[in-house]
Amino acid sequence: MTILLTGNDLTLAQFAEVVFRHEPVALSDEARRRIAAARAVVDRLVASEKTAYGVNTGFGELARVSIPAADIRRLQLNLVRSHACGVGPALAEEETRAMLLLRANALAKGRSGARAIVVETLCAMLERGVLPVIPAQGSVGASGDLAPLAHLALVTIGEGEALHRGERLPGAEAMRRAGIPPLQLEAKEGLALLNGTQGMLSLLAIALLRARDLADTADVATALSLDALRGTPNAYDERIATARAHPGALRTARNLARLNRGSEIRESHRSAGHDPRVQDAYSLRCVPQVHGAVRDALEQIHRVVEIEMNSATDNPLVFAEEGDVVSGGNFHGQPLAMAADQLAIALATLSGISERRIDRMTNPHSSMLPAFLTENPGLNSGFMMAQVTAAALASENKALAVPHSVDSVPTSGGQEDYVSMGMSAARRLRPMLDNVRYVLAIELLAACQALDLLAPLRTGSEAQKAYELVRSVASKYTDDRPHAPDIAAVAALIDSGEFANLLR
Repeated sequence: MTILLTGNDLTLAQFAEVVFRHEPVALSDEARRRIAAARAVVDRLVASEKTAYGVNTGFGELARVSIPAADIRRLQLNLVRSHACGVGPALAEEETRAMLLLRANALAKGRSGARAIVVETLCAMLERGVLPVIPAQGSVGASGDLAPLAHLALVTIGEGEALHRGERLPGAEAMRRAGIPPLQLEAKEGLALLNGTQGMLSLLAIALLRARDLADTADVATALSLDALRGTPNAYDERIATARAHPGALRTARNLARLNRGSEIRESHRSAGHDPRVQDAYSLRCVPQVHGAVRDALEQIHRVVEIEMNSATDNPLVFAEEGDVVSGGNFHGQPLAMAADQLAIALATLSGISERRIDRMTNPHSSMLPAFLTENPGLNSGFMMAQVTAAALASENKALAVPHSVDSVPTSGGQEDYVSMGMSAARRLRPMLDNVRYVLAIELLAACQALDLLAPLRTGSEAQKAYELVRSVASKYTDDRPHAPDIAAVAALIDSGEFANLLR
């Protein structure tokens, strides 16, 4: 079903449908009316020869330079060309699709002064698979993501490079093959395409969706690890979670209680009556509090993302109701940079506590299991190095979680003297997500190995489904063999949402 863009009500769920499942989009009639009204204001302003930033002036520090009416179209063309100075690897195809969608929706709001044909061109590029090649580096998140969006805008005017049906082509050729006429930019339209936060927002929104799956997967892995370590689910009593009332903690506690319900390992351990431990270690006992804090952070980030998805983030903005064109700072990426930093901290938290559970399972001093989860330690090293890999990844995530939003380097001759670094804050999330995925894969493998060592006792019926998923791609570890293929196979299952779906 076609998703109609209004600029006001795009949801994260709809975003996922368009970006990952290629749901078509179109401009709503309501948006067309607002766009036309705003464009009329810009046209009147141009005809009046009054000065307005970005319409008939230079940009940034050059805002004091007036541009003659005869050069206004050339001004927009020069803006797009001059700002396309990104470097580094290109954004992934899904990230580029996200940028096309989000810029189209921002322009649909009717505050940018661009014509409807500009939005329609972005929608057509999405539908027909014309994906601009956008270098990932070069944005400080100040006047939005100028360099990344300039590379996107280049293709709309038949320049730059684009992917089309898997082939990298000159932008003009990609548009020709797709049957999309290149734009002839009118006053303010180059600025409307460039001036926004859709680069960092695209990366943050995609990372948020994947982080949600990882948070659920982390609960599933914990349930297996709890039984592997013969821990107690008493700490997941709902009364404990409601006594503090953070919603994320309650959700995780319920997940863990459900997954471990009916565990034969738990019943055997409880009936034995000779365990000297009074309480489990924090990496088990405090999972609702730790994973729950991650969940609450993700909900807060979700709110920020959906607000930004439906915001006008360029400058100046057109208020057709009053006939005003007003300069401001909605392009500044600070809200997203801070949200990306929060997500980075959440991801580092998930990998950090997972690694601690892996250590407890592999360490003979804490596991009550054979050393490094092998039945013949010494001759076999078992999961010794798998824990080392998890430690390396968790440590890397700690370094990557250092905040970006507190950094600033003045740009544009000092006009942009405090910037957000939001694009770099969002860019570092992808490797962090990969690291979390691999750490959780190692935890799942280690926990299933431990459960095999505790057989014939079985884990809870719901947790057993996770065990069977792991064993569908990785057999029990007997004699030493390379761990890398097993880790990759389980990580692929995590990426596909298989473990997260057990809780849905």
